[in-house]
Amino acid sequence: MRLLLKILLAACILTAFLVEARNPLLTPDRTPIRPQIPEADRHRSNRLFLERADSLMVTPMEKDVQILLGNVMFRKGDMFMYCDSARFYTSPDLPADSMEAFGNIRMEQGDTLFLYGDYLNYSGYLEVATVEGEGRDVRLINRDVTLTAPIIHYSQLMELGYYNNGGKLTDPSNELTSLEGEYAPPTKDANFYGRVRLVGRTNAGDTVRVFTDTLLYNTDSRIADLPVFARIIGKDGDIDSRMGIYDTGLDMATLLDRSTVHTNRGNTLTGDSLVYDRNAGFGEAFGSVVMTDSARQMTLEGDYAFYNELTDSAFCTGHARALEYSQPDTFYIHGDTLRTFLDPDSVRLMVANPNVRFWRIDIQGVCDSMTFVGSDTTVRMDINPVVWNENYQIFGNRIIVYLNDSTIERAWLPDFGFLADEIEHGYYNQLSGKEMTAYFADGELTRLNVDGSVQAVMLPQEEDSTYNKIANIESSFLTADFAGRDIQRVKTWSETSGTVTPLYLAKRSLFLLPRFKWFESSRPTGPSDIFPRP
Repeated sequence: MRLLLKILLAACILTAFLVEARNPLLTPDRTPIRPQIPEADRHRSNRLFLERADSLMVTPMEKDVQILLGNVMFRKGDMFMYCDSARFYTSPDLPADSMEAFGNIRMEQGDTLFLYGDYLNYSGYLEVATVEGEGRDVRLINRDVTLTAPIIHYSQLMELGYYNNGGKLTDPSNELTSLEGEYAPPTKDANFYGRVRLVGRTNAGDTVRVFTDTLLYNTDSRIADLPVFARIIGKDGDIDSRMGIYDTGLDMATLLDRSTVHTNRGNTLTGDSLVYDRNAGFGEAFGSVVMTDSARQMTLEGDYAFYNELTDSAFCTGHARALEYSQPDTFYIHGDTLRTFLDPDSVRLMVANPNVRFWRIDIQGVCDSMTFVGSDTTVRMDINPVVWNENYQIFGNRIIVYLNDSTIERAWLPDFGFLADEIEHGYYNQLSGKEMTAYFADGELTRLNVDGSVQAVMLPQEEDSTYNKIANIESSFLTADFAGRDIQRVKTWSETSGTVTPLYLAKRSLFLLPRFKWFESSRPTGPSDIFPRP
């Protein structure tokens, strides 16, 4: 089309010369072009004015079209348009205040907005300029922002430049490309659609890439609005956003609708809403939060979580739960708050408190403060700790549980221990002492060592599986071996005393040790039962 217009323009010029050659009396008017309406207000935004040209011609074939050659300049309000040649439409039957321009197209508005190209079609009715390039991109420049595309449309009415066949916007920090895009110089707002890609450098020198299908961006604030799914990729990890805002200057993302942060450590942070600051290395998540540490095979869940990437630490609260799955059986832990961090020796710790409850298929427990040590897989329980295994209940002032590859290995109570086993409703085997160590194999209690101030109540089972007597023992030391639920052997030494009484003669005071308590109603029964009960 542009080639045809150039041919027509050349034909019009040739026709004018032929007419002059046939009639020597006709001499061309060489006087300078003057404005069409000299007395008009040149700032009128609803009219297109011809300001100057080296020559003007009208041909018999197109009497309502002015052909302008050389140093052509038009004005529309505060916008000036320059070109090598143009066709200016003056007929009421043609689009009002419309024109086509060729060669070295330049549009200027003040000293802030410039548009360069090779061909211009201006519609006065729509107040839209369409600028094309011949073998090169059109450029729209607004201070330090440049919009480039093979074709750029500029609406004077909306003060908006846009493209729909692929283009690019660049500012001092970022480069954005898309199939369709628009940029408004007055507000500095830009919208991009279809295969959108943002590439930029943060203040920390990191190169960040954003991939999405729709992106809204402001070149002043350097903030990108991400209304649809987007992936943000940086050297420290990636972000999958379903909806959010990304501040490219601060390298900070505010994310909504179940977005996820992936770090290079192998950790992830997911929540209904997220705030993630790459430079500070921290993330906050709100609502149904899930934090995973794939390297250490641990997950934290809760209503709120905070993650510090620089210190490799995390905090979780509000219906908080930890899942440790480094072993075949998952360990489920609850505390009103959960914290994971590295101690001075770079050992991974997880601290839960208060109202701690945990469950694993072979061990369950409650306490008010618990520390899980990842290096040797130990659980340290303080403040009213109770542990259950099978039918055994152990409690004391402090309990340290050692776990092996798949099950509990031993439990150590260094400052008072009490073990109880309910053999029938209301009847219990009991052992207590200053220090207690319980050993387990394949999830079952196999041996118990009690040191200092030993007290025991035992109901030995007869050969016919009945219970006929009760034994009350006091000693300095005791070792008991177990098989299943049965006590196979008991050894006491040093100073030992005791009595054996038939059940029908035993007083009620012989059945329970002074510090006996039975906490079965508090025992967690499964992964979903670790949260506090009313």
